[in-house]
Amino acid sequence: MTIIPLAKLTLFGLSADRKPLLDGLQSLGCVHLIPLTSATEDENFVASRPSEDARKALRYLMDVRRRRHQTRVDATFDFDRIVAEALANRQRKQQAEDRVLALGKRLDELEPWGDFSLPDQDGLAGNLLWFYRVPHPKAAAFRGALGSLGLPWQLLHESPAHGYYALISEQEPDQALLPVARSHVGSQSHQDVQRQFDDARTALEDVEAEHESLSRWVFLLSKHLTRAEDAQAREQASGMALDDDTLVQLQGWIPRPALPRLDAFAQQHGLAYLAEVPEPKDSPPTLLRNPTTLSGGQDLVTFYETPGYRDWDPSIVVFFSFAFFFAMIMADAGYALVLGLVVGLKWTAMGRSSGGRHFRILAVVGLVMALIYGILAGSYFGVAPPAGSLLAHCKLLDLNDFAAMMKLSLVVGCAHLLLANGVVALRGQSLAQTAPPIGWMAVILGGLTLYLSQAETPFLHLGIGLIAGGLLTVLLLSSERHISHPADLLLRLLDGLGSLTAISKLFGDVMSYLRLFALGLASASLAITFNQLAGQVSHSGLALGVPIALLILVLGHGINLLLAIISGFVHGLRLNFIEFFNWGLSGEGVPFRPFIKKELAS
Repeated sequence: MTIIPLAKLTLFGLSADRKPLLDGLQSLGCVHLIPLTSATEDENFVASRPSEDARKALRYLMDVRRRRHQTRVDATFDFDRIVAEALANRQRKQQAEDRVLALGKRLDELEPWGDFSLPDQDGLAGNLLWFYRVPHPKAAAFRGALGSLGLPWQLLHESPAHGYYALISEQEPDQALLPVARSHVGSQSHQDVQRQFDDARTALEDVEAEHESLSRWVFLLSKHLTRAEDAQAREQASGMALDDDTLVQLQGWIPRPALPRLDAFAQQHGLAYLAEVPEPKDSPPTLLRNPTTLSGGQDLVTFYETPGYRDWDPSIVVFFSFAFFFAMIMADAGYALVLGLVVGLKWTAMGRSSGGRHFRILAVVGLVMALIYGILAGSYFGVAPPAGSLLAHCKLLDLNDFAAMMKLSLVVGCAHLLLANGVVALRGQSLAQTAPPIGWMAVILGGLTLYLSQAETPFLHLGIGLIAGGLLTVLLLSSERHISHPADLLLRLLDGLGSLTAISKLFGDVMSYLRLFALGLASASLAITFNQLAGQVSHSGLALGVPIALLILVLGHGINLLLAIISGFVHGLRLNFIEFFNWGLSGEGVPFRPFIKKELAS
């Protein structure tokens, strides 16, 4: 729940020790390098990858129906050769699949015409065969046109939708005289195309067998690919250093908690280093650190943007606010139980990666909140609990009470934006940084007071006073312009008027939280609608009424649940990333990317 403080590191070593220095620093894995050369002005170190071809080859070999037993030790393993063979096999496989598809389509097109070989032109006394596929509604007009042309014709086949005709003529009949265009059957017979199709299928199976055979190199290819990535990262890091053939110098950012490790590393390798506090002109990268159980919020935050180094970490706020927004949008305890069962079944599978472990904790928190909110709303797959039951007594919210639900959504939205402005005010270093967020908090509280009290006294005066005081605070105290001349007073006032234009954004952002009420109501209404449709069908007297009703329930609630999940994710994240971040974060930062040896880390 914090942004780790960094130190600006400058490291010195002997040029002769350049390679072991880079190897050791990469094994240390805690320095975000900064280029010292003038070749690039980008201070964001991004470890370059080996060739795109190598990664494409690895993905292709992993995407096989049955992977061969992995070869783990092979002194003759040739990385470049395996990559080339894999990519060549992929290209041949694509070509073979395309040919099989094309020939299969051609067979389908030739099927209605029958199996025949076209005679040469001499065999028909200089005439040619012309083929037409005619829809049945146009068959009478087509035959009439052939009669007027006096051309011999034959119906070869009839399908439910078309008739297939062949006619004999020296030249193609005028297309304007016939109601349909000519079909291009081609010169190859069905038997010839079938033979080509069989050969293409055999060729495809051979390529697939080779693909399966190459899959035995996945382990070694992955291992050598990681080594290649590490080698290219070292090469790039070497390009970031300054070297005068006597001393080599590297610069970067290091977490302050890692300085003892760096000190031990420097003593071991005979290096000198300087660790400085970042200056105001510096732009350090951002390294977030959160408890493992709450790291799902950090994953959500960095998915959209990384906070600036001098900003604050909103991960915990986003973790719980997203879970709560998701619960309000789903608004059904039955749906929460179904998703909880899915998470339980996938629990072990999600635990195989750090991202999965983070997400499953976030999912549990969100679904627990959704279950509680669904119980409070009294919705179980759109069905209300029986009157007088324990669950009925737990129902405290009525989703159909538009006024109450709108109030709840707006209170949640105001609380969210108050939190954002409150954090900014607490972190402010000057009056101009602290006063404006306090002013906007007063405006939010004043507007909420007027809305909840319906502008009745004495709350009317309280609300107006808060709004007026907040706007005056923003107007008079939001400028950092120094007053050295009477004209500066006017300029400060103009700065304040510019800051007041955010009032429209504030109003729109608060209103945006009404989507929580609207989407929750839509989900509940759809659930009730599907229940009513199923009930009407089951009582309709139809022979299959009950199975059809069950189908409506399963499909209907399945679709509604899917829509609720999508809406919960999209709008739950949007309210954090757009509305909350606009008021709580000052700008975007750069993620901390350590120069690290991936072969050891993986």
